[in-house]
Amino acid sequence: MRDILTDIFENQPRDPIEAARKSVRPKTLKRFYKEASVGAAAPYAVFLDGKPVKTPRQRSLAAPARDLAHAIAAEWNAQGDQVDPSTMPLTRLANVVIDAVADNARAVAQEIENYLGSDLVCYRAGEPAGLCAAQARAWDPVLAFVREKFGARFTLAEGVMHTPQPQEAIAAAAKAIPADPWTLAAVSTVTTLTGSALIALALSHGALSVEDAWAAAHVDEDWQMAQWGRDTLALERRDLRYREMQAAAKVLAARS
Repeated sequence: MRDILTDIFENQPRDPIEAARKSVRPKTLKRFYKEASVGAAAPYAVFLDGKPVKTPRQRSLAAPARDLAHAIAAEWNAQGDQVDPSTMPLTRLANVVIDAVADNARAVAQEIENYLGSDLVCYRAGEPAGLCAAQARAWDPVLAFVREKFGARFTLAEGVMHTPQPQEAIAAAAKAIPADPWTLAAVSTVTTLTGSALIALALSHGALSVEDAWAAAHVDEDWQMAQWGRDTLALERRDLRYREMQAAAKVLAARS
């Protein structure tokens, strides 16, 4: 069982839409178990018919919080005749935490910090007025939160040309990057999905709901679609990525 699971979970594309565009079919496997369950003691391991599940690196698939482990098990129980990793974002995130982030926490934290130097919410449109207003409504509360919570004062820029941020602001916000591998991985995931470490930190501290954080990340895209019409492919791709966002939010909620 372990070799089979390693084969279908290792190197899976995070975005099924991208995989389809590249003619890459996510690997699936005929369901070989009846029920997924969770161990009684922390760390809470996930079992398939009483047998422990292993990550691609042959480590125990276990979560630090009971509700998180049950959410992972629920993904396995929700599978039909085929086990499809693309429909199991929380399991895939758990694999990343256990196999990669736990051993490379400093590098992951540095990647998040790198976003602070050119964060999405700091780059504003000069026009039209409607887009400027939409950006301000979504992003100003994020900047206000990091300023009040962390003492980090970021500088706004107009357009897309890089504008250096004060090192004091970056350092202040960087102190809020979590050290715990699970929370760190979740913040990293949100940062990558949204293009904003500040949105990720606001979500991790409960200053934004997952819905508001996701909307804040798509202000420009939503405004463009409001003007020119809906982009079906973009919305399908966004929906798939939103599942990754929800998985990260579950980790943050479980660790709070």
